[in-house]
Amino acid sequence: MVALSASLMAADDSIAAWFADGKAYGNIRYYYIETDKDNGAGTTSSAHANTVGGQLSYETGELYGLKMGATFMTTNPFALPNVVDTSIIGKDNGARGAADPTKGFSVLGEAYVQYTRGPMTLWYGRKKYDTPLIHTKEVRELPSSVQGGMASATLGGATLSVGYLDRFKQRTSNDFVNIVEHALGADTETVTGHTAGYVAPVSIVYSGYGAKLEAYNYCSPDFMNALYAGAGYTHVLGESGAMLEVGAQYINQQSIGNAADNLESNTSITGGKKLKSNAFGLKAAVSHHEGSFFAAYTKVLRSKRDHDSLVLPWDGTPLFTNMITSNDLFQSLYGSAFQADSAYIGGTQGIKLAFTQGFDFTGISGFKATVSWAQFSNDRPGYDKDQQDINAVLGYKRGAFSLALKGIWVSNNTAASKDGIVSQLDSLTQYRVIANYTF
Repeated sequence: MVALSASLMAADDSIAAWFADGKAYGNIRYYYIETDKDNGAGTTSSAHANTVGGQLSYETGELYGLKMGATFMTTNPFALPNVVDTSIIGKDNGARGAADPTKGFSVLGEAYVQYTRGPMTLWYGRKKYDTPLIHTKEVRELPSSVQGGMASATLGGATLSVGYLDRFKQRTSNDFVNIVEHALGADTETVTGHTAGYVAPVSIVYSGYGAKLEAYNYCSPDFMNALYAGAGYTHVLGESGAMLEVGAQYINQQSIGNAADNLESNTSITGGKKLKSNAFGLKAAVSHHEGSFFAAYTKVLRSKRDHDSLVLPWDGTPLFTNMITSNDLFQSLYGSAFQADSAYIGGTQGIKLAFTQGFDFTGISGFKATVSWAQFSNDRPGYDKDQQDINAVLGYKRGAFSLALKGIWVSNNTAASKDGIVSQLDSLTQYRVIANYTF
């Protein structure tokens, strides 16, 4: 009895320490957005919104390799105009017809159990998940997250991961929807032959000797298989402190199983075209002290017989030429997987240049400015003029507080519908103010 009591007391102490060693952290974020569009023929539109919210997370310490975590997320709009830009509130909720997109919401965005033993880590539950084609995309008020499980092992400089994901919460939603239904919406059964599905990601990432090699394969039976491969290398240029970074990427996507057959029907959402998309990109960046210059080129190959635009329903924005306004928010909305915009449309060639400069050398620390320019061209019908993007960001960071002022100017903003029909706006202008405090 004495031994048993001692064991129970020790267990109680361990569990108490498990929680006592935990940590709470999060952020409070204010976000303002204004979007003005010139649709041509004298038609214009303007919308804006304010919201405040953020995230509160808690993660226990480790007990025999086991820990648990949870993240509460909330967005709360205020002082809304008659015409609201819902892209920082509940746009995905509105796309599903589940709730008023101008209304705020709260959600348990993460709730997981994680086990680590030696080089192996397992987790199950709801979690933020960052890969090239499935991503949190923390550029709005709240991030996206997934539900499922993952197993990974690190040996040397290589990490191998295998997972199963069956639900996805878009950044402007408080619901975890089946991951394939989120992509296809009302067309899920017509395309896949099922009302739901899953994604099985497998990846290997190696880092060492200044290089990074990564390969991700995302398989969703009866929907699509997507492959992403990337390579990067960082080199110190002499003794000046300058750094050179170069990289390359390749993406291949194909419809598989029932989807491959069903999409070839003349009445399918793609107009009888199965998914077959290929893209590649190259990038280079040189940085020295507080300044850096970035250049990138991407190409999505043209295939007139196929749906050749990239399909990115889970907030991935993988192309090196991605801009603030080319972030596929609308492609990641419920049921919009086969839509595309700008750099991601089949046949599009993109060029991006960017320059970043910090200003600590002036004696006033914390300020940084970035100016980016991109041009997207395509010879397919409807892509009548090249799209031009200019993004300017002035950022300030002091301790846990940061502030970003963003200006976005786009001419000939281009989008492609599910059946590949291309349309262009004359111009899009957007302004954002983001204030963030982390704790």
